[in-house]
Amino acid sequence: MRAIEIRNKYLNFFKNNGHTQIPSASLIPENDPSVLFTTAGMQPLVPYLLGEKHPNGTRLTDYQKCVRTNDIDEVGDNRHLTYFEMLGNWSLGDYFKEESIKMSFDFLTKELQIPVEKLSVTCFAGDEDCPRDEISAECWKKAGILDGHIYYYGKDDNWWIAGEEGPCGPDTEMFYDTGKPACGPDCQPSCDCGKYVEIWNNVFMEYFKDRNGYSKLKQKNVDTGLGLERMAMLLQGKETPFDTEIFAPIMAKLEELEKEDIIESRRIVAEHLRSSMMIISDGGRPSNIDRGYVLRRLIRRMIRHMNKLQINLDELSNLIETNIQNLKEMYPELEQNKETIKSVIIEEKDKFVKTLAHGEREFLKEMKKAKEQEKTEINGEVVFKLYDTYGFPPEVTKDLAGENEMTIDMKKFEELFKKHQEKSRMGSTQKFKGGLADQNEKTISYHTATHLLHQALRTILGEHVKQSGSNITEERLRFDFTHPQKMTKEEIQKVEDLVNEQIKRDLEVKCEEMTYEEAKNSGAIGLFTDKYGEKVKVYTIGDFSKEICGGPHVTHTGDMGTFKIKKEESSSSGVRRIKAVLIK
Repeated sequence: MRAIEIRNKYLNFFKNNGHTQIPSASLIPENDPSVLFTTAGMQPLVPYLLGEKHPNGTRLTDYQKCVRTNDIDEVGDNRHLTYFEMLGNWSLGDYFKEESIKMSFDFLTKELQIPVEKLSVTCFAGDEDCPRDEISAECWKKAGILDGHIYYYGKDDNWWIAGEEGPCGPDTEMFYDTGKPACGPDCQPSCDCGKYVEIWNNVFMEYFKDRNGYSKLKQKNVDTGLGLERMAMLLQGKETPFDTEIFAPIMAKLEELEKEDIIESRRIVAEHLRSSMMIISDGGRPSNIDRGYVLRRLIRRMIRHMNKLQINLDELSNLIETNIQNLKEMYPELEQNKETIKSVIIEEKDKFVKTLAHGEREFLKEMKKAKEQEKTEINGEVVFKLYDTYGFPPEVTKDLAGENEMTIDMKKFEELFKKHQEKSRMGSTQKFKGGLADQNEKTISYHTATHLLHQALRTILGEHVKQSGSNITEERLRFDFTHPQKMTKEEIQKVEDLVNEQIKRDLEVKCEEMTYEEAKNSGAIGLFTDKYGEKVKVYTIGDFSKEICGGPHVTHTGDMGTFKIKKEESSSSGVRRIKAVLIK
């Protein structure tokens, strides 16, 4: 069964069970500085898990594009992916454990035709914060799970929370028995032997964790996630995701072009190319900070491994085309954004080629120093500096050292690299709260200020201005918008004055629910038109601003404070950035 067939079966099954399909959110989170990318289906829905009413009801289903950056350096093995697709269904204060489990069981055994003997499940074992989840176990038995196929584990395995704080709760996980021999008499889903593969996770969110401990949410929610690539692999009887139709054409093309047969490098090129294309299509651009740095790292790691395979870098355009033709049925946006994807990746390739040349010059300098000191080993700190500062791969450094009858201190490099990884992990696994970094009075005021700023920019600069991103904390706002040139001091002052005028008018902020078409016809600004569901929220600020938005906002503008633009600068090609504060 092809991946797109699995996706369609999933969405249709849950729509037939009363769920409304909502579109995938962008990989680039809106107004959320705490994560670099959308990492899970729940991330855009956190306000609704906390009790806010969703315009499309209490039962939702979707496929969510996700990027997780924790394991970039692990990509190349038989299982790790940076970009993946998560299928989800949601209950926002509607059904709970029994109905959720019954639907999961029915989908797996009836729609996907998985034999029940291949399924095992895990439930929460209980602790001082939450009792043992006997209810889920009983629901599984009632649904049809076989005796001896239910296991209990603690918080490390069967409790889900995003980060240190936020909505959370016990989960139940479903595992597929691959048929591989048991690793021993105690072999069970918690093993890493490969016999059991996790395929689905149902989180029963009824708690909220903060620095003071756990409390009950206003409503009980269900948050589920089924990994599409993994499910396709298992149903197709493949050993890895790279053997499925998702990757097969690009893997075959790489094998055709390569002069060196290195399966790990082939997987890295295939995976990083797909991930980069998806990020670029959703608005990401290479840079030296935050998500731009991750994208740059993906593209450059891909290019390094193209070099290892001895594939001519001029083939990049053809490789992108191969991927688009294969994936456009699942992701039409790739075809729509084809030229942008090609230009961004090829431009970054050209920059990296120059970087490699620069790194080689730096290596030769360091080697000369070492030889002058009669050393035969290149210091690990130098190796890491070349890697971290110049993007120069350690394996290239090692090759060059060998060519010059020298070695490198890999132990020291690995020590520094490990610290670098740990730091990166900490940055990429921070909590997310959905929509805003926080939802206190200050951040809500800043969120409303972005609406005023957006309209002010369109009034002063022209209607070509569109929001391309924002980042809001309780200390400031950052707003990215399309504009071809630097703003003048006069334009900045006019925008600032216009925003403050609207604040002083103490305009009322109203929220209405309507269909997307109704919102569009009413003149509301829609920032990302492919992300909206059947119904949307439209926030109107007096007679000044009207936008589709998930909220929340202030009720009147009068108490927001004085708006002050602190900086206007370039964000990327054709995109400007404003940093501003509200002073009370």
